[in-house]
Amino acid sequence: MQQATSHGVVTDSVRPPEFSRAERVRVLTMTAAGSVVVGYAAVAALLALVSSTAAHASFSTTGVLTAAAPGWLVAHHVPLRFDGGQLGMLPLLPTALVMLLVYRAAASAADRLGLFEPLQARSVVFAISGAHAVVGSVIAFLMGDDGPVRATPAVAFFGCAAVSALAAVAGVAQRCGLVEVVFERIDPVARRGLRAGALALSALTAAGAFLLVLGLVSSWSTTASLFHPVGGTIGTGLGIWLMCLAYLPNAVVGALSYVVGSGFSIGSVVVGPLEFTGGPVPAVPLLAALPEEQAVYLPLVLIVPGVVGVLAGFSLRNAAETPRSRVRAVLVAAVTAGVGTLVLAAVSGGALGGGVFNPVTIPAGLLAVLTFGWVTVPGVVVAWFSGPRPPRVVEPEPEPEAEPESESEPGAEPELESEDDAVVTDYDDEVEEFEEEDEEYEEDLDDGDPDEEDLDEHDLDEYDDLEEFEDEEPAPGEVDGSDEEDEPEAPDEPDDAEEPDGPDDADPDLADKPR
Repeated sequence: MQQATSHGVVTDSVRPPEFSRAERVRVLTMTAAGSVVVGYAAVAALLALVSSTAAHASFSTTGVLTAAAPGWLVAHHVPLRFDGGQLGMLPLLPTALVMLLVYRAAASAADRLGLFEPLQARSVVFAISGAHAVVGSVIAFLMGDDGPVRATPAVAFFGCAAVSALAAVAGVAQRCGLVEVVFERIDPVARRGLRAGALALSALTAAGAFLLVLGLVSSWSTTASLFHPVGGTIGTGLGIWLMCLAYLPNAVVGALSYVVGSGFSIGSVVVGPLEFTGGPVPAVPLLAALPEEQAVYLPLVLIVPGVVGVLAGFSLRNAAETPRSRVRAVLVAAVTAGVGTLVLAAVSGGALGGGVFNPVTIPAGLLAVLTFGWVTVPGVVVAWFSGPRPPRVVEPEPEPEAEPESESEPGAEPELESEDDAVVTDYDDEVEEFEEEDEEYEEDLDDGDPDEEDLDEHDLDEYDDLEEFEDEEPAPGEVDGSDEEDEPEAPDEPDDAEEPDGPDDADPDLADKPR
């Protein structure tokens, strides 16, 4: 059964079942509450694992559930405050996991309710984001202003709502046709640019991850010693490993900023391919990949974003037939990649307490501008010259205009503009020749030309010959074709009767009849 949606997409599917208002409310409530409870339980289970393996740590269910509250806020990227400062540099991996959980919950709710219209997605998004926002603000309020860890309720409300709403929209986008609605409003050239920009951002992120791994491998002895500190226990090593895993996306974004050229800073330490300022850094295994000093070969890493820009332009070489349209596609790709790096840098850095390591800064604005330039400059050059070009249209030479007769040379014939003009001209010439012959004939008559008398006598002789020819009777056996045609046919004669060859063969009954 074909099912048509409001955005013009026709799909072959079975009509979704009709749900009552109470059933819809029940499904949405269970989905929203389930995403909150499952996320909170995952954070509590992780804290229980760490506290159970750590040395000199007291383990209790109430303590774990209470400690999971700020952890749930951190997973929703809500900054925390304490007496020593503020924790604004939050790990990105827990946030990604929470968004994945909300994504699956929203998609499951859309499937159960049989949603297929873009406007129907509002109920799922509002239910999930509203539940997360209310729970986050309540947790921040219950922490109070006198506790060891604090959070602002308004920041918690909007932070939890934004993270969960973004994940819920992604979950229902494909099922409710939001993707088709967005792409229908974008022309094909811009769509190619969006895809190329996403690929460029992915390539730069992969280059940053590769550089991070290369740095960790090159300084593996330092990395291993930081994973297993002196006097540490299994719980301590597990906690350090989990912390590095949670902050791994942040480290990849910092490496991405290093590859592009903007670099990053930790307190007074500045790390970049063109600038380096040493100093103390936290004893975290991920930071073992940092260079100890500026080297001559470090600026060579800037070749990578140039290559990414060339590849982006090469992928858009056939995005359009005209070079200007291809340049527009490259600009769309550059803006997409620049905005992506801006968002990643904005959520990866932040305050890190009040010590010498505060703050951790990834210059989001500079990173976005450099990314835009690396994609635009080589991409435009490659897309402009490597793509097809429209064929040249040779303009015909204009024909010279016909000069008026008054300005033409005497005796010159005027140019003919068309076949009709040529026919008219020939007719005029014949009329003139006929008039000249008529005038000559009249002059001959007036002058008594002897040729005219000869002509009249010749005509009279021919007329006399004609009368003698008519008086002669046809010879026997000869039949005149004209007389035969004028002679009426006998009514009794059959159609297949043979014509007589001569007078002897003629019918005697017909011989006496007058002809």
